Amino acid sequence: MTSDAPRAEAGFAPASASWPIRLDGVSVTYPNGTAALRDVSLAIEPGEMVSVVGLSGSGKSTLIRTINGLVPVTSGSVQVGPHAVSGLGGRRLRELRGRVGMIFQGFNLAERVDVYRNTLVGRFARAGALRTLLGISSAEDREIALRALDAVGMLDKVWTRAGSLSGGQKQRVAIARALSQDPRVMLADEPVASLDPPTAHAVMAELVALGAERGLTVLVNLHLMDLARDYTTRMIGLRAGELVYDGPAADATDADFEEIYGRRIRPEDRLGATA
Repeated sequence: MTSDAPRAEAGFAPASASWPIRLDGVSVTYPNGTAALRDVSLAIEPGEMVSVVGLSGSGKSTLIRTINGLVPVTSGSVQVGPHAVSGLGGRRLRELRGRVGMIFQGFNLAERVDVYRNTLVGRFARAGALRTLLGISSAEDREIALRALDAVGMLDKVWTRAGSLSGGQKQRVAIARALSQDPRVMLADEPVASLDPPTAHAVMAELVALGAERGLTVLVNLHLMDLARDYTTRMIGLRAGELVYDGPAADATDADFEEIYGRRIRPEDRLGATA
């Protein structure tokens, strides 16, 4: 049996199925005239663990939303695996989003619904319109959702209402929901911004472990310098929509962060406490 067999049995794709990401001269200008990205070019290889660092308004969220087509580019091109994102629509766009997991700062869970059904939503990202509308799941869908919850240590909360969970538990359910898509790429938009320091460290460690286990291409938006250094291998720095740093996260100096932030480092730029 090969090393990929356990993942295949669990319903997850082998590491070799992860996708690269290419941005070529990408600019985004919103209808109000705000230039969110300015001529950004990047090449991210399958399985990379990448942080996108910058202050609020730097273009971090816009950048990762161009990857799953939530934000259309004004100019340039985005390629994710076999998909030229800029030209997608309808069924093809749904197919892309079904393979790109997304984790949000605010969890985006149905608070009155149990953990199991929240996680199962990830399977509907790849289902047909009728199945999604009717909420019909297959035995395989249910098995994959349960295995995703087990992977993040939340199987014992499977029938717990999401609204009764702690912040860290909610984010783990959100990660399980994204994992249940069997993603080729995982995007996380400030996933620990609303968590206390020990929980933030624990969630970041979970993302690293899951990404390594499945060989996932992971992009995580952060504004805290110690999290970027400690948990990601590559760091992309954005300032006012422009790429100002791209290199090993561990090698980023305080001066590099000051260039990204456009100001001197402040205490709030570090999370500080460890798990």
